[in-house]
Amino acid sequence: MIKKKAMLIDITLCVGCNACQDGCKSENKLAAGEEKRLSPSAYTALNEYNGVFVRRMCQHCDVPTCVSVCPVGAFTKLSEGPVLYDADKCIGCRYCMQACPFQVPRYEWSSTKPRVQKCKFCAPRITNGLQPACAEACPTGATKFGDRDELLREAYARINAEPDKYVHKIYGSDDVGGTSILYISSVPFEQLGFDTKLDKAPMPLLTWNALSKVPNVVTVGSVMLAGIWWITNRRTEVQRYEASQKQSTTTQTQDKQ
Repeated sequence: MIKKKAMLIDITLCVGCNACQDGCKSENKLAAGEEKRLSPSAYTALNEYNGVFVRRMCQHCDVPTCVSVCPVGAFTKLSEGPVLYDADKCIGCRYCMQACPFQVPRYEWSSTKPRVQKCKFCAPRITNGLQPACAEACPTGATKFGDRDELLREAYARINAEPDKYVHKIYGSDDVGGTSILYISSVPFEQLGFDTKLDKAPMPLLTWNALSKVPNVVTVGSVMLAGIWWITNRRTEVQRYEASQKQSTTTQTQDKQ
């Protein structure tokens, strides 16, 4: 049985050195340079609240809303924990951005071939038995990678050992059904920009409960989006074919001359 992986971020140990972002950028070949907010070139970012540093990144939900709303299957959830994105399938509808309860996905608005960008949880590294680059780069132990159940036990142990230091909550343990990124803190989470009013139930369950009442709309909408995706890709194929034919004709003309 594959054990679900997770990262425990202890906000009390973060010193704001930004080594996590540097490690992430290096691993994913993203543009170098410090960024304060998530962007197509920053999969993780540090926000500061009165001297307290908080990492932002994809939460890698146990039941991801982005996966459930994507009409072409561009998002997938791996059993190990990562939520991955396939740009080749994406049609640019950006439903994932609207549906994400943590407002994580970023779109390459300035690109002629835009993609959705977000943390990949270093899936290739995890598959090879390594920890994510950000966790490996952290010099203070603020980010710890491991089996989710074990990290939850450790988080509860830290809270129980120092009840006056920590808020009695593990953010991500059951929010929107649970996530692969867990946080513990000495400051109430709502004061650090976290949405503490999210439902405990996975959001896709709420979505499907509503959509099940309008099955015809869902079916027609899915067919239309699939048709748009097919037409878009078909146009690309035709353009490539026409270009190759034109090149072939030009070459043949030059050979005759």
